[in-house]
Amino acid sequence: MATIKVKQIKSAIGKTKTQKRTLEALGLRKLHQIVEHESTPSILGMVAAVNHLVEVEK
Repeated sequence: MATIKVKQIKSAIGKTKTQKRTLEALGLRKLHQIVEHESTPSILGMVAAVNHLVEVEK
């Protein structure tokens, strides 16, 4: 499968617990941190839930 790179571009301060938990599940803990994941439907759904906080490269 293809991999995607997910980069956190905005802080999670003041966001809901669900959004913070989603960022943590993606492996994002700091601003401008980049993680790679397989492009599966579950990962894409998590990225879509916090798309205003992250940036995605294919």
